[in-house]
Amino acid sequence: MDWLDADGYTIGRLLVTRGLAVLYAVAFLAALLQFRALIGERGILPAPGFLALTSFRQSPSLFHWRYSDALFTAVAAVGLVLSVVTVLGVTEQLPLVVCMLVWFVMWLLYLSIVNVGQVWYSFGWESLLLEGGVLAIFLGNADTAPPLLVLILLRWLLFRLEFGAGLIKMRGDRCWRDLTCLYYHHETQPMPGPLSRYFHLIPRPLHKVEVAGNHFTQLVVPFGLFLPQPVAGIAALIMIVTQLWLVTSGNFAWLNWITIVIALSVVPDSFYGLLIDSTTTYGPTPIAFTVAVVALTVLVAVLSYWPVSNLMSHRQAMNASFNKWHFVNTYGAFGTVTRTRREVIVEGTTDAVVTPATEWREYEFKGKPGDVYRRPRQYAPYHLRLDWLMWFAGISRDYAAGWFPRFAGKLLENDPATVKLLRHNPFPDEPPRLVRARLFRYRFATRAERRATRQWWMRDEIGDFMMPMARDDLP
Repeated sequence: MDWLDADGYTIGRLLVTRGLAVLYAVAFLAALLQFRALIGERGILPAPGFLALTSFRQSPSLFHWRYSDALFTAVAAVGLVLSVVTVLGVTEQLPLVVCMLVWFVMWLLYLSIVNVGQVWYSFGWESLLLEGGVLAIFLGNADTAPPLLVLILLRWLLFRLEFGAGLIKMRGDRCWRDLTCLYYHHETQPMPGPLSRYFHLIPRPLHKVEVAGNHFTQLVVPFGLFLPQPVAGIAALIMIVTQLWLVTSGNFAWLNWITIVIALSVVPDSFYGLLIDSTTTYGPTPIAFTVAVVALTVLVAVLSYWPVSNLMSHRQAMNASFNKWHFVNTYGAFGTVTRTRREVIVEGTTDAVVTPATEWREYEFKGKPGDVYRRPRQYAPYHLRLDWLMWFAGISRDYAAGWFPRFAGKLLENDPATVKLLRHNPFPDEPPRLVRARLFRYRFATRAERRATRQWWMRDEIGDFMMPMARDDLP
């Protein structure tokens, strides 16, 4: 069975396992710091209420056994500790069965969180991390050679991720086909980064080059992943460079980083040349482990029917899981690009009645645009879940109908967990009597406007998003 061992991918496996462990650590840390406000017992969308309406079969999670904020804290904390231990290289030194068990526990704990996370966890990178986490279970430890079949499954995952993203663009917004989407996207993306304004202001012909390069990377290059080396490694490096471009141009949680990590599994040791000595001698691979890898491969092949059918469909779904275990999913993002940035600005006042003299104070979020003088910050791969949902709220009130009124209610209570999600609470001593939300059009300041005003953003009011509300008016 030696032919099932992959020679020359020692470094690739090391980078994949360490990289996935880092991203698991980020995910568990974000869950630990944000869950009380979002899905805690007194959260905006409490997990206990969701669990009461769903079964284990509908949303597999350890929390169907019992939910409490203390238990959630323990789950996230254990996941964080296991992730850090794995990043430090301890897990791979453990016996093979124990190493696999550690990866399985990390996957199970995060699956349990995602499946009760509701709208806050409805992003494609959650499923991507879970699917990558399953494959990591079968990558072996330091004593076993990298399994060839699992490396192929990682390439298949990378193919679905990139090719699916390319197809959803070509089938979606016309601006992807006429190469003009990046006239808008750097400005209107969910959470711009420190360099996004500079990307937005580059000449428009270069924006077309960006889009053409993206199409080449997502629609042509993925097929190179299944060709012999060095072609496969070069294809992966092209994807890595493209993803680094996206990392510098915006905040997309860990979507870009996990793509990079998976792509590193394709790069052979020979590409690293004299930089790293990858000479390693492995013992014989246990037969039981080989059988498990073959079984995993068969399972992925069977489950691939649904994502392949989706890729071939003219009604291609974007970021869809075909099972509640988030395994062998379909991916894709930004099939439609918004042309105008609409921001919901939340304000409060201590006045009980609104008059022309009422002073409204603005709440400031950590990541989403608000203060026009504040430069966008870099947060990725950390995921600010509330800030991302605020972007969707700006697109349509319908996206926020299930949670925004409850969020406003938490502000009217000065709920400690909720205000911790914000950068600035303008009512530190007593809660506001009224809260309202207004809708603004935001755009990046031009070079001349930036010099004249020192603003990063220019904004114009569109209208009301939520009329002034008191605690008695809200659910």
